[in-house]
Amino acid sequence: MDHTDTAPSPAPSPYTGDPTGVLDEALERLHVCGPERDGWLSNHAPMAVEALARHGHAPRVHRWIDRYRAKLEDMPSPYERVTRENWREALGDPLRMADWTAHFERETAARPWREVLTEWWPRLLPGIAGGATHPVIRVGHAVRTLLAAGDNAPRVTELAHALGYWAARHQPLPVVTGLRTVPTAAAALDAVPAVPEQSGGIRERLAQLSALPRWGTAPDPEAARAHLAELVTAATHRYATHGHGSPVMLVHAATAPNAVLRTLPVLPRDLWAPSLGAAWAASAAVTAAYGPAAPDPAPPGLPGAARLTPQEVFERAAAHGDDHAIKFADTALDVGDPLALAATVRSVEQIPPLF
Repeated sequence: MDHTDTAPSPAPSPYTGDPTGVLDEALERLHVCGPERDGWLSNHAPMAVEALARHGHAPRVHRWIDRYRAKLEDMPSPYERVTRENWREALGDPLRMADWTAHFERETAARPWREVLTEWWPRLLPGIAGGATHPVIRVGHAVRTLLAAGDNAPRVTELAHALGYWAARHQPLPVVTGLRTVPTAAAALDAVPAVPEQSGGIRERLAQLSALPRWGTAPDPEAARAHLAELVTAATHRYATHGHGSPVMLVHAATAPNAVLRTLPVLPRDLWAPSLGAAWAASAAVTAAYGPAAPDPAPPGLPGAARLTPQEVFERAAAHGDDHAIKFADTALDVGDPLALAATVRSVEQIPPLF
């Protein structure tokens, strides 16, 4: 698979301890697996191992997969080939999971991955909430690896699998009424009304969405990027006091928009504003579906978290082992301030450990 016509990778790589070989081995190991298990639960392994490798925990990667492998299933059987003629009717059809994956493997083998991503990003963006936002998160991890470590077969194949997952689980949100305009991302998340029935799975909850506050109108691409970074920070901070509403699901209010932020550098600038709009809708939707009735006014553990370094905080998440905690820690380190690190400590305290 030759992709030498894409832009060269930056140097040096931010991955430490020579983990790119370990990460490539892990991705090859995982690509025989499907993106889901038990019918619709996400396979988080490709995302979690990328975060572990990036933050200097490559020696943990294969042991982590060994412990996670009970949650892995084989790639489902093909159903009907996806083509340039029939893709619209196949979009959002989970029976076509393997077909979509194969389609993007063919596409990324035939032309540069950036070109494929640019073509498909606006097609997939309206379905950002599909698969509980896991597909776009997986795309964000794949793009970060390609930008940081360069192109090769396992890394490009990982992007193909992520895009295939997104296409198969593509799910537009309901059309909602726009409420009042709010000035900041934090205020906008605070103003999100909860869905009426706080029970059932995410698909049932998202179907109840009817109104969201207006926020994040960007006059130009740079403003869109700044607003997107603001949203990631606000959602990460909010977890420190609101994560108890659903410790696992509410991490996606931060990790989904961060995946979009990581992808912006390879997208045409005219896609940045719509990307912000979709990221806001996804983050707000998760907040509406799982936010608690009231914040925790004095979350335990926050004062002690202020004494920890980013490396110590990520070490806690890695030792804890849960995939959501690892991915949330990865986003919190992107934000990098004390409250974001404290929010990671809260996730480790509230999410059951994998190990």
